[in-house]
Amino acid sequence: EVQLQASGGGLVQAGGSLRLSCAASGFSFDDYAIGWFRQVPGKEREGVLCISNSDGSTYSEDYSVKGRFIISSDNAKNTVYLQMNSLKPEDTAIYYCAAHIGTVVKCRPGEYDYWGQGTLVTVSS
Repeated sequence: EVQLQASGGGLVQAGGSLRLSCAASGFSFDDYAIGWFRQVPGKEREGVLCISNSDGSTYSEDYSVKGRFIISSDNAKNTVYLQMNSLKPEDTAIYYCAAHIGTVVKCRPGEYDYWGQGTLVTVSS
């Protein structure tokens, strides 16, 4: 059974940092792409950053996180991380990790088959 466990959310002041973790189990980690997505109530879920575990290539269509967020994968631990720096109040959202077999395409929610529960990130001004 594919399982994804997201953790690491919390309350942080603007300008601060958080690191989210997505622990995966039940599938061949190296064969999958894993992405981080976020959603604000009343808005659509959007892609943040995605990574192909086979070669470490990353992709994002969210220019608001460029230079601030970094995605990485520890294949030995079957865990993907999202390091979030210089956080802004507009980064406040529920963050989800998700997986699909293969490599990253466009880091869009519709491409992903398996989802973990969300972890709430709140950035105060």
